[in-house]
Amino acid sequence: MEGDCYHKKFLVIQTASIGDVILATSVAEKLHQTYPEACIDFMIKKGCEGLVDQHPFFHKIYVWNKKHHKYTGLLRILKEVRKERYDAIIDLHRFASSGIIAAFGKAQRSYGFQQNPLSFLFSTRVPHIIGGTQGLHEIARNQQLIENLCPGTPANPRLYPAKEVFESIQPYQTGPYITIAPMSLWFTKQFPSEKWLEFISTLSPSLTVYLTGGANDQAELDALALSSGRKNVINLASKMSLLQSAALMKGALMNYTNDSAPLHLGSAVNAPLTAIFCSTVPAFGFGPLSDGATIIETDEELACRPCGIHGRTSCPEKHFACALGISIKKLTERIVYE
Repeated sequence: MEGDCYHKKFLVIQTASIGDVILATSVAEKLHQTYPEACIDFMIKKGCEGLVDQHPFFHKIYVWNKKHHKYTGLLRILKEVRKERYDAIIDLHRFASSGIIAAFGKAQRSYGFQQNPLSFLFSTRVPHIIGGTQGLHEIARNQQLIENLCPGTPANPRLYPAKEVFESIQPYQTGPYITIAPMSLWFTKQFPSEKWLEFISTLSPSLTVYLTGGANDQAELDALALSSGRKNVINLASKMSLLQSAALMKGALMNYTNDSAPLHLGSAVNAPLTAIFCSTVPAFGFGPLSDGATIIETDEELACRPCGIHGRTSCPEKHFACALGISIKKLTERIVYE
């Protein structure tokens, strides 16, 4: 949204993954609620701009290309930021690269987490604690950064697919459907293909199943659709933008995700969600936020779970019981046929 800025100028920085960027919109929502006339700018990494290119109250989006002239691009953005004279720069990323923008961006105040190597230069810094006795959600951890700017409970993350986006997916909405996002960057976060196939076999033949993912997921999702033996299991990998995927999730009977970015995509449009947690646990603070969302995990007490914050490339114990022990009935019960 271009135009004049009024009263306050804020820059929110989150240059991590798609899911982190989506959760960062919670901070923007809270700032907008508290300062409705303020300018709110956003700094993200290249590849995430499709999430916010239609956002109604972002004024300027800084897109940092980490794969091409990385540090030249960072310095270019720093020069632009310094000219803006922000009232506050809020850095949700915990690495020195974003810390450079927050610390040297010439804002009146800078906010960031103590884990950032440059946090000693910030005006306000708080610890970012994953898990522990508090078990805060990531949006609550982010809210702690801006508590003196915007006191109260955190706002939910939100994305804004335009009317045209919803219209563009109508050909996929001719009957009842669910979506499944089976992939993750980490093997131990992925509900196994054989379990998805078992689940699909329990579904009504009249129910369309859309498999969603990125371009890199094409082959695996093609194989999953073929193995299902059903013509109405359709691979949409790379066929939709992020906002189109969000709009599709909004209209589904149910959406099934791992502990991964599609979970947060659904939360940001308040879509019906069933989130499957395998090696990771909800106490890390990245669970679903949609109304009525459900988390599904194994009932078995496993001494090895969780085996890491981000998941692993293989099960260290070789049994993958955290995923294979989940009852398919739990997934099936989440669908109410219209």
